[in-house]
Amino acid sequence: MSVANLRELAWQIASPYYEMRDPQAQRRMTDQDIDRLLTVLARLGVVELTEETAALTPAAVHAVQRTLGEAAPGEPIHQILVTLQDSADPVIWRRLLVSPATTLARLHHILVTAMGWENSHLHLFTVDGVLYGQASPEWELDVRDEKKTQLQDVLTQAGAAMEYEYDLGDSWRHDIVLEDILTAEEGARYPILVDGAGACPPQDVGGITGYEHFRRALADPRHDEHNEYVHWAGLNSAQEFDPARFALEATRKALSSAG
Repeated sequence: MSVANLRELAWQIASPYYEMRDPQAQRRMTDQDIDRLLTVLARLGVVELTEETAALTPAAVHAVQRTLGEAAPGEPIHQILVTLQDSADPVIWRRLLVSPATTLARLHHILVTAMGWENSHLHLFTVDGVLYGQASPEWELDVRDEKKTQLQDVLTQAGAAMEYEYDLGDSWRHDIVLEDILTAEEGARYPILVDGAGACPPQDVGGITGYEHFRRALADPRHDEHNEYVHWAGLNSAQEFDPARFALEATRKALSSAG
C-alpha cells in the first residue's frame, strides 16, 4: 500500500474525533505520526518500507493470518453452503471455504461481503436454539459473544447447520450448512468464494416478501409502484436489475480485500 494512502486512511479515521482550529497543521502532525509508526514497524521487521510504499513482511502476514484464525497448509478447511431462506427463481446461495478457527464475528463480515449486504444492520447466529451475536447490554435476549466463538465450535461435522439472520427488521435468514471438511492448500488465502447464484436483494426492501413485491413491480411497467421502485433502487430502468445476476469474480475480489 502506498504511504500516501496510509496517511489518508489514518486521517479519515482520526479527524472526526478532533475539534480543529487549524486542520492543515493537524493533518501534518497526523502524517508525521504515521511516518514515525512505519519507521518503528520497519525496524521491528513488520513492514518493508520504501519512500512511497509500505508492505507487510512475510512473517507479519503469517502472524496476521494466524491471529485471524486462517488455516495453514495441511490444516482443515470448512466448506460451507449459505442459502437465503425462501429465495426462489433463482435460489440465492454462496459456497465458501472458511478456516474453522474463524470467529463468528469475522464470519459475519465474510457473509455480508459474499452475499452483497451493506453491513448496516444487526445480525444473529442461531445454533441449536443458542444465539450468538455482538455482546451488548442492550440485548433483551441471552446472546453469547460471537467474538469468543469459532466456526469449529458450532459446526463440528459434515451436515451440521446453523442459521444466520441479517437485519432483524427485514429478517433475512440464511441457512449455513457444513458440506465438507477439506484440507488447506499451499499458497491459498482463505476465505475463498467457490461459487454462487442469484443477486443480493436490495437492502431495506422489506424482507423476502418485500423483495418478491419489488420484483413483480419492476417486471410490470403498468404496476402502480413500477416507477417508484425504479427510482428507489437507483436504476435508470427496470432492466438494469437482474435477479439472476451474480458477479462471481467481483465478489471474490471484494472478499479477498475484506478477508
